[in-house]
Amino acid sequence: MNALWTVALRSAWNRRFVLSLTLLSIALATFLLLGIERVRGDVRQNFRQAVSGTDLIVGARSSPVQLMLYAVFRIGNATNNMRWQSAEALARHPAVAWTAPLALGDSFHGFPVLGTTGSYFAHFQHGDHQSLRLAQGRLNAGLFEAVLGAEVARQRGLHLGDRITLSHGSGGLLGAEHADKPFTISGILQATGTPVDRTVHISLEAIEAIHLDWQGGAPLPGLVVPADQVQKFSLQPQTVTAVLVGLKTRAAVFRVQRWASDFEAEPLQAVLPGVALDQLWEVLGGVEQALLLMSALVASVSLVGLVAVVLAGLNERRRELAILRAVGAGPRHVFALLALEGLLLTLGGVLLGAVALWLAIALGGPVLQAHTGIVLNLGAPGASQWQLAAALLAVGALASLVPGWRAYRLSLADGLIAKV
Repeated sequence: MNALWTVALRSAWNRRFVLSLTLLSIALATFLLLGIERVRGDVRQNFRQAVSGTDLIVGARSSPVQLMLYAVFRIGNATNNMRWQSAEALARHPAVAWTAPLALGDSFHGFPVLGTTGSYFAHFQHGDHQSLRLAQGRLNAGLFEAVLGAEVARQRGLHLGDRITLSHGSGGLLGAEHADKPFTISGILQATGTPVDRTVHISLEAIEAIHLDWQGGAPLPGLVVPADQVQKFSLQPQTVTAVLVGLKTRAAVFRVQRWASDFEAEPLQAVLPGVALDQLWEVLGGVEQALLLMSALVASVSLVGLVAVVLAGLNERRRELAILRAVGAGPRHVFALLALEGLLLTLGGVLLGAVALWLAIALGGPVLQAHTGIVLNLGAPGASQWQLAAALLAVGALASLVPGWRAYRLSLADGLIAKV
């Protein structure tokens, strides 16, 4: 058996240029197949870990998925806000343990600005029920103080005591900056691997303060309220985007859901984060399957190319195989030799593709996180990735049987007769 391995390796080395192209195609197919599965799994994990310990998300009635995406992941736009009086009524519900109101809409150089209260920092959890922690500084005590997510501070090179200017909406319009009311950075949060890292946190009162001289998404002509004069006005919020809710007992979740659905003052909805995520995966399931199917097709083409390359080289190798038969190798040895070559080529391609994927995650993972907030875990392959790799090897082994069987059928005489 050792001699067969040696012959297979040396034979492959003699045809290294052609086989290296096939090896690269198999490696690329492995990279795509395992990469898509890794990204799919990590994206789901990121979404699941973005919020934990929150029983319900309450907001104006719209799509449950849309409300969760905007309130938790800062994706998309809210269809409508809920009134502050409704948020107060929700907080007074006997089954509610805590609430954390959220006000979204403004930005800082593309990063979302979140207006909230101290309850958010006290009760919001991520990952395996981990609370938010400060890496530096303190929570915003003053009106015009801000707490930055770790990614915001890193990308913008900001430190404690620096002053920043927020923008109305996405900040794309001329004159959208709240330049007359700058904020001082009072704290920077530890990295969480969630949308919190890309968020600027201020108080709900600060949201009202920077919009005192704005109406309908535009500054009021001729009206300017200086930063040192805002305390003369009422800074009680009028509306909020959504409210995170923690219940005294999980058994009350459907009761509070019913309360929100039947709320008479305005149409509300209470969304279970887990259920909304399941609905999101149902929507995206077809896309995931399509990507996996495309990768599987690439892998199939690569393995077909493997069979084609080995079969195409059989005519040139007939004399080699005949000599092996002449020195005592039986038909089974010839069959095993060709099958082993194909298996080694498949194994090499799978290993090369897996290593390339690991390097891509190590080098490109931080860049992907900085631009999209998606964290790719640089760890051992998951069960699904092992299954895909094993499937590639199994299909490659089966494909290698085709040239092995073809070589088995070649006669000794056919290989010894010189072609003119």
